[in-house]
Amino acid sequence: MFTIYVYVLDTLADWELGYVTAELNSGRFFKEGAPRVSLKTVSSSKEPIRTMGGLTIVPDCLIDDIVVSETSLLLLPGANTWNDQKHGAIIEKAREFLSLGAAVCAICGATAALAEFGLLDQRSHTSNGPGFLEMVSPSYKGQSFYIDKPSVADCNLITASSTGALLWAKQIIEHLGVFGSDTLESWYEYFSTGEPEHFFALMQTLPSDSGK
Repeated sequence: MFTIYVYVLDTLADWELGYVTAELNSGRFFKEGAPRVSLKTVSSSKEPIRTMGGLTIVPDCLIDDIVVSETSLLLLPGANTWNDQKHGAIIEKAREFLSLGAAVCAICGATAALAEFGLLDQRSHTSNGPGFLEMVSPSYKGQSFYIDKPSVADCNLITASSTGALLWAKQIIEHLGVFGSDTLESWYEYFSTGEPEHFFALMQTLPSDSGK
């Protein structure tokens, strides 16, 4: 079983997590025999947080409750509050994830937090532009590893810009291996183009008893 820890913080950018959390939690397009996935929201306290969209989330667990293993994955969403020092604890936990081979997936403002702690200095990555990282993360030294794409996967580190949520979700799902390859491609093509033929292709890739 995979455990997906979703870090939640005030002003969390709701839309950036939508594709990946919906698919991993529902399992609606999982391949036959795919491992189960458990999603847990985690924060620095059990106090409710308010997302950018005005939704209230009560964290399931605390940072100290996180179990780091190769079957753990840490999702770090964007937010306007990453410069609060209390979030340093989750970035240190991200460092532990990466060093042990567990996956860390960061998007938008969360990439800036990784950059400030030096976690992007020697790894291929992306964000909202190298200038963005230089502006908001004075300690950033990873310019030579920056790749100008919506989302970049470097082994167990997957980073994305604020406009890369769909590709980011695809790369995370691919990392976990819970979709068949043809399912994943059809899923991505459908949601990136909206063309109905990709929806029907997606349906054709699913097990015959899917949805029962």
